[in-house]
Amino acid sequence: MTRTAFVTGASGGIGRAVAVALAEAGHAVGVGWSGNEEAGRSTCKEVEAAGAATFGVAVDVAEPASVDSAFGEIEAALGPVEILVNNAGITRDGLLMRMSDEDWQRVLRTNLDGAFHTMRRATPKMLRARYGRIVNVGSVVGSIGGPGQANYSAAKAGLIGLSRATARELASRGITCNVVAPGPITTAMTDALPEARRTEMTTQVPLGRFGAAEEVAAAVAFLCSDSAGYITGAVLPVDGGLGMGH
Repeated sequence: MTRTAFVTGASGGIGRAVAVALAEAGHAVGVGWSGNEEAGRSTCKEVEAAGAATFGVAVDVAEPASVDSAFGEIEAALGPVEILVNNAGITRDGLLMRMSDEDWQRVLRTNLDGAFHTMRRATPKMLRARYGRIVNVGSVVGSIGGPGQANYSAAKAGLIGLSRATARELASRGITCNVVAPGPITTAMTDALPEARRTEMTTQVPLGRFGAAEEVAAAVAFLCSDSAGYITGAVLPVDGGLGMGH
């Protein structure tokens, strides 16, 4: 059955791969981006190439008014959002003792508050439809921590609590809410890391490699499917074994 999905942070990397995977599953896809409109439009073209209807929109998930506006545009173009994937996120890495209030707050506002804003906006219509799929893209560091990433780790850990509270609240209405927690994934951001750092990260992963964005997208698409209707409040790692046991 064709449904309307909204993927935030879909201008590249994991978000773009998720948008394409949902298109391949037969859904119409709203594509959200924050700063890079050209890259966002490129994602829309890939969604169209996969045979799905699409609509692109700029959105700052940290701002409720921007979220409300984006949803309104997508609903007008594609219909009520029944699948929500929160992938928008930023990093502002730094040692705890040197981290500025601004770097702390901006990461929490985007990575955690942003998911709250979109989920709050999406759920009334999901409730009326008695159907919904919410997938929040977390991180392995939300469970095991990341040095120099106190803000990012805290935001991703908070995303687990937010998702599980939401899963309990909405389960009786046929709405599921889950987290996919990637480990090191090959993206433009990781490509920019020094080779020595990439090698160090690789040696920490039991499978001995970085993951592909498409591998994360496959997990997200499954949790968005009707086949995953009995899975809610779960944290699904896609991390090559890095976080096992946590």
